[in-house]
Amino acid sequence: MTIVQLTARRLEEAVAALSAQDPKMAVAIARVGPCTMLPRTDGTHFDHLARAIVYQQLSGGAASTIYGRFRDRLGTGGDAPTPRQILASDDDALRACGLSAAKTRAIVDLARHVEDARLPLDVIDTMDDEAVIDALVAVRGIGRWTAQMFLMFRLGRPDVLPVLDLGVRKGAQRIYRMRALPEADRLEKVARNWRPWASVASWYCWRVLDLEDAGGW
Repeated sequence: MTIVQLTARRLEEAVAALSAQDPKMAVAIARVGPCTMLPRTDGTHFDHLARAIVYQQLSGGAASTIYGRFRDRLGTGGDAPTPRQILASDDDALRACGLSAAKTRAIVDLARHVEDARLPLDVIDTMDDEAVIDALVAVRGIGRWTAQMFLMFRLGRPDVLPVLDLGVRKGAQRIYRMRALPEADRLEKVARNWRPWASVASWYCWRVLDLEDAGGW
């Protein structure tokens, strides 16, 4: 099994392939411009996942404030806390950062899964997409969508299709001039032309919504 990660060269390959395979996606690509979807390499996998939990269902400003407290109070030297540091803290310390009871339980569960190797973050880069998703969704507070975002934006996997993502559905609706938002099965059919670059096509679906004239697409 060969694990492929998006690089600048592969992004160029993906854009060329999508443009050749799908005329309507080619129009979107031409209007949006080059894809910049390179994986985020800052911090650790654990920090990336803990941050995703903190940010769930919060505005960017509120989440940033809470995450800053979480990092500064529980971490060391400005670094985000490790699983061991989380497990050495009590729930009150986490709650004092502004985390809800549910998110506190989720982050503690994430730390436990990492510490006992149920979630093997040290080798997760070598696992296939579905194995990564299976390992992540076993953690409290992490669903399939969060796992897919981890695959796309952290691990740089090129062929992930988040069929329930509202932005991807809205973008596809505009690109393909659909009367209604596509349900999962319709989006799967449309995405046949996107393989093996569904992550990149999904990125373009998000980006067409940012165009100044997106409403009149």
